[in-house]
Amino acid sequence: MFDFNAATQLFMQDDLIGYVVPLFVAAMLAEALWSRVRGQGLYLLPDTGSSLVMLGASAILEIVPKIAIIGVMILFYEISPLRGVVGHQPWAWVLLFFLDDLTYYWFHRLNHEVRFFWAGHVNHHSSEYLNYGTALRQGVGERIYKLAFWLWLPLLGFDPGMVLLMIGLNLSYQFWVHTEAVRRLPAWYEAVFNTPSHHRVHHGSNTRYLDRNHAGVLIVWDRLFGTFSPEAEEEPVVYGLTENLGTFNPFWVLVHGYADLWRDMRRAPSWRERWRYLVRAPGWSHDGPDKRAKTLRAQLAPG
Repeated sequence: MFDFNAATQLFMQDDLIGYVVPLFVAAMLAEALWSRVRGQGLYLLPDTGSSLVMLGASAILEIVPKIAIIGVMILFYEISPLRGVVGHQPWAWVLLFFLDDLTYYWFHRLNHEVRFFWAGHVNHHSSEYLNYGTALRQGVGERIYKLAFWLWLPLLGFDPGMVLLMIGLNLSYQFWVHTEAVRRLPAWYEAVFNTPSHHRVHHGSNTRYLDRNHAGVLIVWDRLFGTFSPEAEEEPVVYGLTENLGTFNPFWVLVHGYADLWRDMRRAPSWRERWRYLVRAPGWSHDGPDKRAKTLRAQLAPG
């Protein structure tokens, strides 16, 4: 039975991000000062302002759907036959770390490969800068459905409180990889973990970098599932979208992905094509050139 009170209580207890956001803001200010002193030009005030509005919008929009999905998590945990097996033992936390990170990889990858999901994630990629302010430019629409991807973990017997904490820890790790101030880390670390170098690639609009490096903490998932790309010295990363917005208006930053999707669906000649716009990768068109990332990369490949 859905327990609204229990879901609300667990939602209120999930406050890790509330503790770390002040640290994130302090790191952003320090990076901005470093950029100014070094003349790096990593920040533009209107761009950072839009990022902070996205952070606030995502925090507000997720309240109701997050409580609802937490309620389903609690229900699934209560009916899980493994509830008494997993518990809170150290091995369970270690296993949960890997399962949570794998879940994040597929959630993030689908946000790039399914147009409907991309519409809710694209604003995170809309900045033409990569800095700690960009890290705070959260995908707003994706917050409505995000936690649904983690529902399978309570069914496996993991306490929803554990799951929410691991999600928060994973998200906190991802903050620090949004920077140009850190170039390369030791080779062993670059081989296993997501790093600033790997994540710069993820934010690139270069064809070779599109839809690459979806990692949360571990880059091994991208290596395993064929979505890894190294940062190439001969091709600096160009941040932003393949077609940039040309505005810092927070409202348009927030809604443009859905507006573009709606426009394409309206001009589709049939419901079959409308459905394809929803589920196919960004760049697919029923009547124009195929601009999906995999198609563009194939065109670059030597004959």
